[in-house]
Formats: sequence, C-alpha cells, structure tokens
Amino acid sequence: MTLEALKHAQRERILFLDQCLTWRGQANRRDLMERFDISMAQAAVDFRTYLSLTGTPPVYDAAEKAYFSSGDHNPLTDAGPEQVFELLDQETPSLGASIPLPNRVMEPTVVAQLYRAMKGERDIQITYTSMTSGLSGPQWISPVRFHFDGEAIYLRAWSYKHETYRDYLPIRITKQTEAATRYRSSPLPVDTDWHKFVRMWIRPRSNLSDAQARAVRLEYGFEDRTHIKIETRKALAFYVIRRWRLNQEKARLELETIEDVDV
Repeated sequence: MTLEALKHAQRERILFLDQCLTWRGQANRRDLMERFDISMAQAAVDFRTYLSLTGTPPVYDAAEKAYFSSGDHNPLTDAGPEQVFELLDQETPSLGASIPLPNRVMEPTVVAQLYRAMKGERDIQITYTSMTSGLSGPQWISPVRFHFDGEAIYLRAWSYKHETYRDYLPIRITKQTEAATRYRSSPLPVDTDWHKFVRMWIRPRSNLSDAQARAVRLEYGFEDRTHIKIETRKALAFYVIRRWRLNQEKARLELETIEDVDV
C-alpha cells in the first residue's frame, strides 16, 4: 500500500497524523477523532495504515495512551509554517501572508521536544544562538506556548537564566537527540505581558503630504477614519510594530500612541 493509493479522505487523515508525530512528537486516536469527527474504530484503522506506511514507526506508551515519535522520525511529507503553527496551537488562528515566505526550516526533533515539554509542564534544557550574544551555554527554560507573527514561529517560555518570560526561535535551538527535562520545581510566575492587552493607534506618517496621506489611507483601508486601531497582547506589540514596519524611517505608517486596554 502507498500513500497515493489511499482515498482522499483517509490520505488527509494519514497526513495529519504524520504531521502530529513530526511536529508535536506525539499522537493518539483522539487527535484524529476530534479533527475529522470519526469513530474510534476508524481512528484505529488509520493508525494501522500509518504504521504500515512509515519507515520510522512511533512507539506506543501505554501509560500516556499515545504514540511518540523517535529521534530519527522521517516524515512522509513536508509542512509549511502555517500548518505547523496550527498543529502547535490549535486555539489561535494562523496569520496568513500572500507573499512568499522566507525558507525558515525548523528541525522537527527540536519542535517536538519543546511541544512535549510544554504539554507535560516540564522544564527543558536548550542551547540557543542569540543575535546579540551568539551561541549560549546550556540553559533551562519552561515552555508555555507557541505564537506566530505570520512568518516565523516563536516559543514563549520562562527563562530561568534571565528570570523572565522570553521569546525563542526554535530554528536557533541546537538539535539534541535526547533533550534533558525535569519537573517544574514550583509554579511559574504569571506572564503579565501575555495576559495584558494594548490598543495601538496607527496613522499615516506625519511627514507625508496631504495627497500622500490620502493615498495611504486608501491603500490601508482607513475608510472614513483618521487612524487604524489594533488591539493585541502586550507581549506581541513588538511583532505588530515590526510587521507593519512602524519603526522604519521611510515607512508609510507610524504608531501615534499605545495604551493599555482594560479587560
């Protein structure tokens, strides 16, 4: 049996299962049941089909009631960053982009290890390459969530080294066959910036002529408004500024003000 020989509906389920094992590092029957609204019996058939197709079969953990991929897992197909993000955080809609994206090739083993640590509420030891300080020594972090700026996937985690929440690019985390993990010794502090929201007021750049400002309002859909209002998490405001190029000298838009939102 080959992947191409399957009927379309089952092939889609098999590909979803494969991506779960690739990027989450784990999967069970309920993943298929909830995603495709199928029965337990059909999910079991799909698992048997997948096991017959893969050359690197996952290992079943009876205690966890789930299959876990091995360090040498070889995916059946590739996935784009938006697909990966949907797998990592199903509660947050993906932010699409209509232009070609940079080829940010993440290491599946790294992402799966981070995801499993996050789901298990465990700390994980990583080696990270920073743009400012270069390659760092091993450090402990506690992953809490993934987020997506439309181009790259980030991991938000508590840094024991810096004693604050930070964003990490999984692509800069060094691959390890077996990453060291440990149980959290105590509950993590509240991620204040994640749970706070801000309102950002954006307008045409103030040094534009009236005609240029009118063109910008038309281009960005201001309609009858003088400003565009964006509400986002405080932790993500930086990414909005960068995505909208509000910090560039020759940008068409600028951030007039940013204020806290009461929720």
